[in-house]
Amino acid sequence: MNDMFVEMYRNKIFMTMLSSWIIAQTIKVIIGAITLKRFDFRWFVGTGGMPSSHTAGASCLATAVGLVHGFDSVYFALAAAFTIVVMFDAQGVRRATGKQARILNKIMDDIYWQGKIKEGRLRELVGHTPIEVIGGFILGVVIALIAFAR
Repeated sequence: MNDMFVEMYRNKIFMTMLSSWIIAQTIKVIIGAITLKRFDFRWFVGTGGMPSSHTAGASCLATAVGLVHGFDSVYFALAAAFTIVVMFDAQGVRRATGKQARILNKIMDDIYWQGKIKEGRLRELVGHTPIEVIGGFILGVVIALIAFAR
């Protein structure tokens, strides 16, 4: 079991991908603190916002795999396909879920103020705008290029 963690730590592709996710989350927290003039620790682990950390991690992974194993390898093809799915999910399905949550929260507010129901609010910031996904993509590629520059 201990060997597994040592091997993961030695895996430069994995550690670079993990670093890109952490950097994206940190940027997201800094942007949130500046724009909202408050700090919320939950932003470190939350979804939504600029840049997309999911996209940053996936694009960093695909770029790193391409740089190490070749952009014509099956490994890159798998990582690139994974990245495309992540990007479409981040700005498609998850963004639609956030919009639905916003509408349902308005309905819940209306019902609550009429005294008929009391339920918790749904999480609205779930997905990403296309620009947040593009920002995450660029961040991930740049991090991989820096980490694997020869």
